[in-house]
Amino acid sequence: MPQLTCFKAYDIRGTLGRDLDEGIAARIGRAFAEATGSRRVVLGRDGRASSEGLADAVAGGLAEAGAEVLDLGLSGTEEMYFAVTHLGADGGITVTASHNPISDNGMKLVGRGSAPLDPATELARVRALAEDAAFPPARPGGGRRDVAAAARAAYVARVCGFVDAAALAPLTILVNAGNGAAGPTFDAIAAGLAARGAPLAFVRMHHDPDPGFPNGIPNPLLPENQPPTAAAVRAAGADFGVAWDGDFDRCFLFDHEGRFVPGEYIVGLLAEAFLAREPGATIVHDPRVVWNTLDVVARMGGRAVAARTGHAFLKAAMRGSGAVYGGEMSAHHYFRDFVHCDSGMIPWLLVAELVSRRGRSLADLVAERRAAFPSSGEINFRLADPAAAIARVGAALRPAAVGEDTTDGLALAFSDWRFNLRSSNTEPLVRLNVEARDDAGLVAAGVARIRALLEG
Repeated sequence: MPQLTCFKAYDIRGTLGRDLDEGIAARIGRAFAEATGSRRVVLGRDGRASSEGLADAVAGGLAEAGAEVLDLGLSGTEEMYFAVTHLGADGGITVTASHNPISDNGMKLVGRGSAPLDPATELARVRALAEDAAFPPARPGGGRRDVAAAARAAYVARVCGFVDAAALAPLTILVNAGNGAAGPTFDAIAAGLAARGAPLAFVRMHHDPDPGFPNGIPNPLLPENQPPTAAAVRAAGADFGVAWDGDFDRCFLFDHEGRFVPGEYIVGLLAEAFLAREPGATIVHDPRVVWNTLDVVARMGGRAVAARTGHAFLKAAMRGSGAVYGGEMSAHHYFRDFVHCDSGMIPWLLVAELVSRRGRSLADLVAERRAAFPSSGEINFRLADPAAAIARVGAALRPAAVGEDTTDGLALAFSDWRFNLRSSNTEPLVRLNVEARDDAGLVAAGVARIRALLEG
């Protein structure tokens, strides 16, 4: 059998009909059960047109291996993560392409305890078995059971438990589900909060799942996708806004004036909140934009641990270090008390509690940090030879650097600015982030200099 091109660094993504179809999905389901020895597997899916058929195929492959499929139906990736541990399952799979093009789909997989499959061993074994497809005869005992209602009720209780409903002020929050999977789950959380007496009001936008994505693929990290949410926040007079990607494992925040709040400042804000609760705790962060987070953690007496970008690597660092919280600038936020996994629903709830307790707007909470540590945001380059381009930048700028970090790509620090340059794990791109101390002009100058070296 030919190699399967849908296997990426730590999950599965590909173009339908070329890299992934229902036959391949069935092989992946069977291979997952065989490689991990799973007897009970949680299965969820997002709202894409192809996701139901692919999920059915995965379920068929799992059942052929004798595994019981615990079906969540339409759900978020984080609901699968939670259900695996909550239900004591052996593993879980969500069929989702998240924010990738409408022609794509994919899967995210975890093992026991909601831990990611190790890319070099466990995921590689699943791939090898799926490619070979030399499976033994079907085993008895396989089947499929609907656990959606009970699993969601438990999930909602866990998410709502991250905040004190009595401490919440009567805020108005604009929520943009992007016609992805977030809408129904959000409604369940909103109902759970209301039952606890939370005085929150919500303005819903693009709320219903729609496989055609009439308002575009939900990827709020892209600057061109942010203006509709920003305008809706202002029009609603909301205290802040929230937007999710397709499987809502990331959430993106907008202040009351509609300004997008870059993810690194939310990481710092949540790190500060957790360190106030647990002095001396460990905070995990990705290595792309770090100075604000390091400053917050040091000031609060915590311990900062850097991890390679990507959910599999952040979660491994979370578990290995005992961290209470981990955050990536790409808006993935990880919580020890949420099975060490990322959630797109917990962060906005924590921000609502912070805004309520401090009596200050989200804009005020991050204003000083944005001024003290300005950053460029992630800038993407499509290059013919990424490795050569990154090497060229290193050769030119390394002599003047005062620090170097190769945790993920190339990061060079200077006295008053720093950059990280890395190849994407999931897309054919080179990604640049530049940060500085106190001077946004240094950010612009750094971007211009590196751009010239990359494109020269």
